[in-house]
This record gives sequence, structure tokens and C-alpha cells, in this order.
Amino acid sequence: MSAYVIAHYDIHDFEMWSKYAQAVIPNIMAAGGKVLTATNEFETVEGQPQQVIVVVEFEDMVAAKTFYESASYQAIISLRTESTKGWLLIAPEFTLPTG
Repeated sequence: MSAYVIAHYDIHDFEMWSKYAQAVIPNIMAAGGKVLTATNEFETVEGQPQQVIVVVEFEDMVAAKTFYESASYQAIISLRTESTKGWLLIAPEFTLPTG
């Protein structure tokens, strides 16, 4: 069952964030991830969203956590956390309950 790394944030240091954006793609690809969206161009229908939304699909929760915890990702994570304000989570694919 697929799992998703989802991030939603505002950028306050574009130069630093740009370095992160360039470095993270090879990490995602090496971990078998697929970027479903990474954009600041979206239609708000409710609430007050942050500037950027990112959704990356992985094979399963183990693969998503392995990506996040990998030494190569941890080496660049500060480029994101120090240049943005927001959140990141890992969520499993929805499965309709049976019964």
C-alpha cells in the first residue's frame, strides 16, 4: 500500500530553499519516490493555505520513512527547515474499511 510524504510550508529564505529543492530530487528518486505535486500554484477553496504544497508517493510506509531517515536526506534537511515554516508528515494510502 502506497504512502505519501506531504509537506506544506511558507518560504522565508528562497536562496537556501532553492539549494534544498535542487538537492532533494535525487534523494527522492534514489528512494523510489514519485513527486505527485510540488507547487505554489493551487486553487484555495477553504482556509488559508501556506505558500507551497508537496506530495511525494512511495511504495509503502517503510519506504517513505527510509527516505526521510536516510543519511543523504538528513544531510540536507536543514536547508528546508531553516528556510521554511510549515510541516511535513508521512501518511498511508487510504483504504476503505470493510464490513
